[in-house]
Amino acid sequence: MAMIFETHAHYDDEAFDSDREELLASLPAGGVGTVINVGASMATTRNSLALAEKYPFIYAAAGVHPDEVEELTESCMEELRGYCRQGKTVAVGEIGLDYHWHKEEEHRKLQQYWFRRQLALAREEGLPFIIHSREAAADTLTILKEERAGEIGGVMHCYSYSAKQVREYVGMGLYIGVGGVVTFKNARKLKEAVEAVPLENILLETDCPYMAPVPYRGKRNCSLYLPHVATAIAGLKGVSEETVRAATEENAKRLFGKTAGRQKTGGMCNRGGSEFC
Repeated sequence: MAMIFETHAHYDDEAFDSDREELLASLPAGGVGTVINVGASMATTRNSLALAEKYPFIYAAAGVHPDEVEELTESCMEELRGYCRQGKTVAVGEIGLDYHWHKEEEHRKLQQYWFRRQLALAREEGLPFIIHSREAAADTLTILKEERAGEIGGVMHCYSYSAKQVREYVGMGLYIGVGGVVTFKNARKLKEAVEAVPLENILLETDCPYMAPVPYRGKRNCSLYLPHVATAIAGLKGVSEETVRAATEENAKRLFGKTAGRQKTGGMCNRGGSEFC
């Protein structure tokens, strides 16, 4: 059976402090072949890079989440640029817009500014992006169109919008990240979106320690639970779980392993990659 490619995890989170090494060591035997640990702040980006250096099957994404953009400065952007150039960094993320906690226009404008700046960083460094978007559907789509994001490439992480909107993202050539929510009985909108998306545009992700699938809903999530997500997608697409695992693994390799900027130097193998290539 194909190995699972986990495209969005946060194993540096304190929820894993008690058993991180044991859990990570168990992933390959549990069928998880590759993990991208995703930065959400300057500190967690550094933590992600440290995990990638320690484990051969872990890679890193460097970026600042919209909730944390108040920490960003020009100096931080140059620091992020340096992280993007490290061998096992495969994406800029997670970046985007989150209006759930931020109702004030000033903060939303700040989010939009740094969203555009980090999209530009991804373009300049030849890396795909990982987008977080919550209660900001219209502005996210507008910015991605204005920044010609399809030329950069990336994934809409933890997709939560409509099937109609998902077609717009797929039309731009973007990928759709699907996690544990697809197993929830009340996740009608996401299930409709998954039905509308070609399997060639879907990626598996957990967002762990959050968003655990049924039957683990409400508990700490981890990559070992991704077969439940693959099974749910398989049911919606009318294919086997093995087909989903193989297709999503290939999709992830295509997005994160051979971006345009890295093809100029022979792909990510020349930048520190290993079995991922």
